[in-house]
Amino acid sequence: MWRFMLEEKLEELEQKIGYSFRDRRLLEQALTHSSCANERRINKSEDYERLEFLGDAVLELVSSDYIYRENRDMSEGQMTKYRSAVVCEPALAFCARDIGLPQYIMLGKGEEATGGRNRDSIISDVMEAVIGAIYLDSGMEAARTFIHRFVLSDLKNRQLFYDAKTILQERVQKENKGSLRYELTGEEGPEHDKTFMVEAYIGSVRVGSGAGHSKKAAEQRAAYEALLHMDQGGRPH
Repeated sequence: MWRFMLEEKLEELEQKIGYSFRDRRLLEQALTHSSCANERRINKSEDYERLEFLGDAVLELVSSDYIYRENRDMSEGQMTKYRSAVVCEPALAFCARDIGLPQYIMLGKGEEATGGRNRDSIISDVMEAVIGAIYLDSGMEAARTFIHRFVLSDLKNRQLFYDAKTILQERVQKENKGSLRYELTGEEGPEHDKTFMVEAYIGSVRVGSGAGHSKKAAEQRAAYEALLHMDQGGRPH
């Protein structure tokens, strides 16, 4: 029964990402955290860590090639900084959440209980492991297609999200709008899996709100909402 349910979940994820594995065991391995592998008493090589190592290298090559071709006026330093922003841990976790990847990760009971499913470090590692699995299953072009679709798409909007706090701070200073601050307005959930609610203010005016599994993530979302509202010509809330 467990194996049947697992196969159903793997097939569901394949449909989401638009790729069917010839060797589905690679996808299973890419989703298996070491805590789960230990509980199931399977070989250490069957967790995602080796695939993550490979996927990281493939992702770096594909993203470097893309940035090089699409930004012909960028210097080496600018391209390096841009690539770091595109493939950093929070960015990959953001992309992974877009396709619902966290719900498919197989964790041990202890890791699950301490909020591992919402941890950016684990989610981003699994994203790289899936890339590594696709590369082993079908080669570079299949991995490139996945990366272009789920990591390198809509970069302008994603870049705005990744750098939202910095961009908002710079805009507030440039336009002399007043002081920017973030206010924690609430917390929900158990200690190991809290959700924080934050509001962004310019002076006494609320300009955005956001929620996240850390105060920093909530602030980032609040800043992003404020920027979107300002770019649309809206007035502060």
